[in-house]
Amino acid sequence: MNFDSMSWVIIMVLSLSVFALFVFLFTKFIGYMKTEQNLEIESFKDSLIDKDNPVGLNKDELDKLKEQQAEAQRHLKEVISRIPVIQKDGRFQIDEEAIRKQKEAANGHGTSESTRTGTV
Repeated sequence: MNFDSMSWVIIMVLSLSVFALFVFLFTKFIGYMKTEQNLEIESFKDSLIDKDNPVGLNKDELDKLKEQQAEAQRHLKEVISRIPVIQKDGRFQIDEEAIRKQKEAANGHGTSESTRTGTV
């Protein structure tokens, strides 16, 4: 092997050693700046978005928001459970006959205008 074929290896070794020197000096500089300015560098994991708290609310606000959402979910379930549905052709559909009967019972009349015309 002659010197010409080994020149790229020497260049690679020199460049990697210079890179390692720069990384070492950079870490020393960061450590010095942290102690000198009393800094605390956040880890990348801490800066990621929390799926339970995407907007960064404090604990009290987050608990209050979760409670409001849970109450809204309960109310929505209650409202949806009042809607009469039937399964027709493998799909759930609103039971218009049951709604019509509920309206008649609510009106207190045996027949209402909507039932005579066939509208809901």
